[in-house]
Formats: sequence, C-alpha cells, structure tokens
Amino acid sequence: MKTPLALSNGLRVHLLPYSGTQAVTMLVLIKVGSRYEYSAINGASHFIEHLMFKGTKRRPTTLDISRDLDAVGAEYNAFTGKEYTGYYVTIEASKLPLAVDLLHDMIFHSKYDPKEMNRERRVIIEEIKMYNENPVMHVEELLEQTMFDGSPLGWDIAGDAKRMLSMTRKDVIAYRDQHYVPSRMVIALAGCVDKKALALVKKTFGSVKGRHTPVAFQAFHGAKNHSLRCRIEQKKLEQIQLALGFPSYGVADKRNAAVSLLATILGGTMSSRLFISVRERKGLCYHVRAENGTYDDVGAFMIRSGLDASRLKDAVKTILAEVAKIKKTGVTARELKDAKENYRGRILLKLEESSARADWYARQELLLGRALTPEERMREIDAVTLREVQHVAQEILDTTKMSVAAIGPFADEQAFLKAAGLS
Repeated sequence: MKTPLALSNGLRVHLLPYSGTQAVTMLVLIKVGSRYEYSAINGASHFIEHLMFKGTKRRPTTLDISRDLDAVGAEYNAFTGKEYTGYYVTIEASKLPLAVDLLHDMIFHSKYDPKEMNRERRVIIEEIKMYNENPVMHVEELLEQTMFDGSPLGWDIAGDAKRMLSMTRKDVIAYRDQHYVPSRMVIALAGCVDKKALALVKKTFGSVKGRHTPVAFQAFHGAKNHSLRCRIEQKKLEQIQLALGFPSYGVADKRNAAVSLLATILGGTMSSRLFISVRERKGLCYHVRAENGTYDDVGAFMIRSGLDASRLKDAVKTILAEVAKIKKTGVTARELKDAKENYRGRILLKLEESSARADWYARQELLLGRALTPEERMREIDAVTLREVQHVAQEILDTTKMSVAAIGPFADEQAFLKAAGLS
C-alpha cells in the first residue's frame, strides 16, 4: 500500500517516481461532482471545471493560461464526474515548476469574471447538445437516470440548458468554496519526479489555509419499486442503442474484484461471451460490452450494445440468455484464468504512462482513503475463485431489478418493451 505525504492543511500528496521517462504528470483530484449538487445548480461542478481555464489574477485570460502550457508542449485538461473533479498537466520534467504554479493559480485564484461566465454558459450548452445527440454516449446517461431515479446520482453531470443559464455567480462560488478545500484534495505526481517536487507543492498548495467543511451527499437507498424500469428516447435511427443496468456494489466493497472479472468474461473483450454470441454467431450488433462502474455507496453494472432494429427481440433474448447462463453455471477455469491475465496485461500496459499512474494512486486515495499498488491489486484479483464470480453474478444480474434505456424509433416505453420482447 502506498502511503501519501500529508501536508499540514490536510492535502494528501503521492510522489510516484519511475525511470525510463522524461515526462511528469501532475494530477489534482477534488472530492466533488454532480451528486453533491442541489437541483438549482445541477451542472455547477462541471461549470466550475470550465471556469478554471478562463483567467486568474496573474494570468487574466484563457490565452495567458494556454499559451504558457502550449509553449512547452504540455498536455493538459480537466474532467468532471459524479463524485470527483480532476485537473492535470503532463509536461517535460524540467518544466514541472510551471505546471505546479499554474494549477495552483487556476484552482485557487480564478477570477470567475461575469462576462466570461456568461460566454462559457453557451459553450457548455453546446457541449450538452453534443453529448445528447450522440446516441452511443447518451444511452448511458439515460440508463443512470433510470437506475438512480430520485437521486442526484441520476442527474446529468453537465446539467441542462435551463439551469446553466439560471444559476448565479454567487451560488457557483459558494458551492466551489465549500468543496475546493485542501482536505478534499489529492495530488499525484508521476514520472520523472523527485523530492524537489514536494517542495514546490508545499510552497503553493501547502500555503492554502486548511479548513474543515463537513459535506454529505444524498445516499442512494435503491429504487422505489422492483418492477422493470425503462426510459426511451425517440429518435429515427437504423441502429438502436440499448443499455441494460443492474445495481452493484459501492467502490469499497471487496466483491468488486470478482465483479471486474465477471464483466470481462461476460462482455469485456472480443472473446467474451456476449461478443461471441451476439455479434460473431448471430451478427446482431457491431458492438456489445459489459462493464461495471462504482460510486461511494452503489455501483452500476451495464450491458450496452448497438443493435439492428429489425432484430431487436432476438438480440435482447440472446443477451439475457447469456446472463441467465452465467448465473446458473458460472464461468470456467479457463475463462477465469484468461480474465485475470487480461486484467494484469491491461494494467501493466496502462501504467507505462505517467498520467495513468498518477490517476491510479490519486483516485484510490480520494475515493477509498488508501492506495493499493498494482501488485497488491493483482493479488486481490488472483485470489478470486470460480464460486465468487458465480456468486456476484447471481446477486447482481437480477432481472427483477433490471433497468433499461434505449434510443431508437419507438413512440414510448410500451412500444419498445413490446418490440424487445420484454413486456
């Protein structure tokens, strides 16, 4: 287990040096995302992420920020999830002081100029349209709206146009000030990095006054009923986008190692059961995939596919047959061994990049309060048994608790359910 360095203000820092690279990634993760919002400011976490690039007191404009980084060939960006927000810079190691200074400047000294805010509102509305008009991406949002109906977990991360235009600068800044505090932050520096980097972080991020801000999110207590929940978006498409969802476990649950392997065997690779049965044998789709996502208190196991509209019923029947089969008979020793090797290989390849290594440690530290090394994580994966995989399949893949989302040429939910053979 990798122990972070704790600064006096509560901020945690992971220094992750390794050889063979001249680059370093600095990642700052903050424990705030859309599930911490209230209805009137849904989208504020994502809005704040955008506004961090719109100018500070020392770098007054977006150009002043981007020009500093572009001049040294740095890669930089930010992202917002439902439970965290991240900012990162990957840069030549000798230029690390610039990355540290700039991220500190953006996160703690952005101006939130009203004119820039109003301009950015329009940019985000266009971004919302872009995602909503991409069926492959939007079907996942529809599914989580269905699975987590009544909870902020079901809200779109970017919010909607109405709230984006109506939320006030005062409310946005108050929300930021509540969450953007050192005790809710983790920094990871990975790559060509030494202890000099810690001095840079202490001088900048370590100088921010620490304060305790008790923050709670609305826990998800499960669906209000156990009947099949369905959400349809009518759109004239030749290929239907379908997503099936099953509640799974929270991020800290020890059973997630088995769930990861279940997702790989069921639909995580081109040799997975769903890929072979739905695509290769029957030619019913181009893509089909199973994956598991986790939040603090609940997870979402999803099966997603793009399907031939004329053969929807056959495709759904085939998918659910594979679900039933894996629950009834479990997986084979060969499948489990291959899934473990697949996990190992993906992790080893991914962690060659400094950005992935920073993310590996920072995300665990932020969400779990501890950070396993890749070797420790692999020992957890290697310890999973055939019975454990079948047990989580039986617990999670309960069709009485299934949610469905689809985008396609259906007038309403009943029309879709009939076409899919689910009514």
